[in-house]
Amino acid sequence: MPNKPNAEPSVPPRVVGIDVGGTFTDIAVLEDGKLSVHKLPSTPANPSEGILQGIKETGVTSAEFVHGSTVATNALLEKKGSRTALVTTMGFEDVLEIGRQARAELYNLEMDRPPALAPTELRFGVSERIDHTGSIVEDLTAETINTLIGLLEESQAEAVAVSFLFSFLNTAHEDMLLTALKKMKNTPYITISSQVLPEFREFERASTVVVNAYVGHAMSSYLGELEGPLGNGLRIMQSSGGSITARLASEQPVRTILSGPAGGVVGAFHTAVQAGFPDIITVDMGGTSTDVSLCPGEIKETTSANVGGYPIGVPMIDIQTVGAGGGSIARVDTGGALVVGPESAGADPGPACYGKGDQLTVTDANLLLGRLLPDRFLGGRMTLDRDRVGRLMSDLAIQINSDGIQTALGINRVVNANMERAIRSISLERGYDPRLFTLVPFGGAGAMHACELAQELGIPRILVPSTPGILSALGVAIADIVKDYSRTVMLRGADLERSRLDEEFIGMESQARNDMAREGLDVGKMVARRFLDVRYVGQSFELTVDYPSGNSRAPLARLIGDSFYKAHLRRFGYADREEPVQVVNLRLKMNVAMEKPTIVPQVQGDSNPDSAFIGEAELVFQQGVILSPLYQREELSCGNQILGPALVIQMDATTVVAPGWEGSVDPFGNLILEPT
Repeated sequence: MPNKPNAEPSVPPRVVGIDVGGTFTDIAVLEDGKLSVHKLPSTPANPSEGILQGIKETGVTSAEFVHGSTVATNALLEKKGSRTALVTTMGFEDVLEIGRQARAELYNLEMDRPPALAPTELRFGVSERIDHTGSIVEDLTAETINTLIGLLEESQAEAVAVSFLFSFLNTAHEDMLLTALKKMKNTPYITISSQVLPEFREFERASTVVVNAYVGHAMSSYLGELEGPLGNGLRIMQSSGGSITARLASEQPVRTILSGPAGGVVGAFHTAVQAGFPDIITVDMGGTSTDVSLCPGEIKETTSANVGGYPIGVPMIDIQTVGAGGGSIARVDTGGALVVGPESAGADPGPACYGKGDQLTVTDANLLLGRLLPDRFLGGRMTLDRDRVGRLMSDLAIQINSDGIQTALGINRVVNANMERAIRSISLERGYDPRLFTLVPFGGAGAMHACELAQELGIPRILVPSTPGILSALGVAIADIVKDYSRTVMLRGADLERSRLDEEFIGMESQARNDMAREGLDVGKMVARRFLDVRYVGQSFELTVDYPSGNSRAPLARLIGDSFYKAHLRRFGYADREEPVQVVNLRLKMNVAMEKPTIVPQVQGDSNPDSAFIGEAELVFQQGVILSPLYQREELSCGNQILGPALVIQMDATTVVAPGWEGSVDPFGNLILEPT
């Protein structure tokens, strides 16, 4: 059965996208196709305070709110989750410790693995067994359940993750235990694998469900704080690039681990496609980290992510993250080398130029190099202390026998090298030539480093969106509502019959429509998209391909094989058409399209940008100090051309046009930079 055609997008009266970063909280208000933006410092101790304050400052009183949250991410990375117990089939209690034989760092003999989120004393094996066909071999008895509940109460576990062997084929035992656990006196946060990840591979499944339980309390409490002031219209961005209701996010917070970065990729891809550049590499440089993603005409997803050393099997946008942000701290290590990150100054105390802390960051280096103007930061709402940075940079420079300016240039070179490695890992290492892509930088600091990154990687073009500093908030606001479903089938050869797979997909779609209807979503606007996880027989990993449409008369097995061979050739550089393939998982995306901002293309105008010219400033590059023009981004119009070096200033970001580069404004307000 072919995928259904796109339904008409849902058009809410007003949508507010909220992205909470390590340094700033960004708010995008979308109404009647028009966009307005707001930015304010984050409140790390309680992110909801910054959100509610920002919404108050925008004057918005009622809307649909979509939030890109870092609460689950921070709880996982900072080890501030709940005291979590794992309940599994007897004999598999140590699956989290055993893991896989692959080493993350092959030649590091002293590598430390992150501790299991469910420690030894909180892992419980129970007598039950379902075999590989889904048949019950050993019943889960009431006596066993009562004994387990007693042990859980004694352990004082705050959250319980349940992952029985082969529960993805038969959910009976997990369902039975879930019902019993809900009757505990002090009911913990409970999550079962057959609801979160009904797929094979017991290690990845157990790891995912444990992460879900570990961050569950933090996420549900946080969303409870927001739902009161914001109402029932609150949705949460998923790592896969679609939003879900706050209730579903409370039940499955593991799907929000890369919530904020996913919004950035969605916003960047929408902006680039609108401008005619569907093949892009995104660089989201915020205050704490930089997230990069490659989109070869589509947003790429993965189901084998690893966050903080913990495997997570739910769908996520394929994003590579490095500890290289505007707040990344510069220091000299014990060997005398200049190091930048991954530690960050965050929002409090923040970079030294904020006047609170005394640790130098990438933002401080850019300020000293003239790439940030002290009196124009955040549109003039915040003044930066350049003299303070100069004194601290001189102190750091003494440690490496240099001067302040050269040290600031060195900080930029180091942080750029970190980002270059991340871009190479998602492009060259996966068979994609970065010279065939357009670089889309965003976040507060992305556009300051874009020219240097593109030059090193041979990327021929840069697209700086009209509001790069709040692009993640825009992506969150325009993201479609998406719910992902999966099912392990293990089919090959003669078993790959269309009628059988269609029957499986129809059952999944029926469940999905019932689930989404309970959330109050318009079932009539839902579009189903079908995918298959395919591998060579005996292979230990899969590639995801589209489910072939029913228009072709060719056997389904051949169509699946053709799609898989092409994907394998692209990813690994080889493919063998003689080898049989196996369909491992069925994947279903249920999608409700949301309204996107309508931008009427501007008419090509004068190439002279004098109306946007606001002065000159001394900018420091490798070539030396260069007196460079300053332009106000909002005053630039279609057709205006800028010759580097130059600085383009706006409230949410600053764009550095490096020497040897020139820029032009396209009909959609984007700044297109290319080497001269």
